Amino acid sequence: MTAIFFALLVVLVAAAYFAGRQRATALRNGSALIHSLPNYHGLLAGTLALLAGLFVFILLAATLPAVAPWAGLAAAAAAAFALVSRIAPEFRARNLFEKITLGFLVACSGIAILTTLGIVMSVLFETGRFFNEIPASEFFTGVLWAPTGSPASFGFIPLLTGTLLITTIAMCVAGPLGLLAAIYMAEYASPAVRSIFKPVLEMLTGIPTVVLGFFAALTVAPFLRNSGAMLGMNISAESALAAGLVIGMLLIPVISSLSDDVINAVPQSMRDGSYAMGATKSETIKRVILPAALPGIVSAFILAVSRAMGETMIVVMAAGLAAHLTANPFSSVTTMTVQIAMLLVGDHEFDSAKTLAAFALGFVLFFFTLILNFVALRLVQKYKEQYD
Repeated sequence: MTAIFFALLVVLVAAAYFAGRQRATALRNGSALIHSLPNYHGLLAGTLALLAGLFVFILLAATLPAVAPWAGLAAAAAAAFALVSRIAPEFRARNLFEKITLGFLVACSGIAILTTLGIVMSVLFETGRFFNEIPASEFFTGVLWAPTGSPASFGFIPLLTGTLLITTIAMCVAGPLGLLAAIYMAEYASPAVRSIFKPVLEMLTGIPTVVLGFFAALTVAPFLRNSGAMLGMNISAESALAAGLVIGMLLIPVISSLSDDVINAVPQSMRDGSYAMGATKSETIKRVILPAALPGIVSAFILAVSRAMGETMIVVMAAGLAAHLTANPFSSVTTMTVQIAMLLVGDHEFDSAKTLAAFALGFVLFFFTLILNFVALRLVQKYKEQYD
């Protein structure tokens, strides 16, 4: 019955739109000077019919499920009829429709904000429960992470070093390659080459991370291990280097696409002025275009760092689950997101410190991301004022 209700409601909304539009058009054809265009009268009639029908249906769905669809349709028809009958030359349909649209946009923004606040508050609440059981000093200064050990240990430092190590390797790969690719496509490539290279490069973002994880585990990691053995180096079968390299591949199109758009947005007059002063193309790029595009480039890099810190599947398959406190890229490490996933997989009691530790890790990850966004915002504001 619900499907029938929504189908009939769509028909009623369409009928209300055409009825309101037709009545306003008839008034205008009759030489009347109407305040709003006929489309606004139709949109207002259809919108009110939709809102009235949905409101009544939702209001009665829980208590009177058999009556709710018919009452909703009746309310929609009544609202449409009342609106269409009020259409007159002086009726301000555009103003009312814009107010309704503004209210809808405000409601959407409010839902997004409330959802974010709900997530933050729930993480903070569960994090507080975790620190009631495990001292914060042990969590933030401990160097052993063994939540399933006997006794359990919740030292955060190995996860932090693993996360930063893999993120650094990924950015060392994605940062230069992504930025150089963006410079080439924006300043050197012909339109025909750009039309091919950019879509092909951006296809990397469409590859599922589990596929990249398989690639890292079955191709990149064995290649690194065998290459290291030939050179006399001991590289683990699961290493931070393998995970960082593949995550870096994943991030190249993120940096290149955003940086390319920012570089193309630099006014052509700045390029022309540089050339007029005798600068070469490379000098113009280094001293004019890149500084002018710096705020957008910084934002692209911060987004890539956040993405690298949040990657899970590639790390699980290429770097392993061992929480080793090491800065050696050839060793097996793990990250905060991997441990969050591991702690919440399966049937666990949410009253245990083991499960609550996932929320503490989530809080720390949220804090790091917040700091990164704050730094990026400050940099963007500083340099945007200089080049606006």
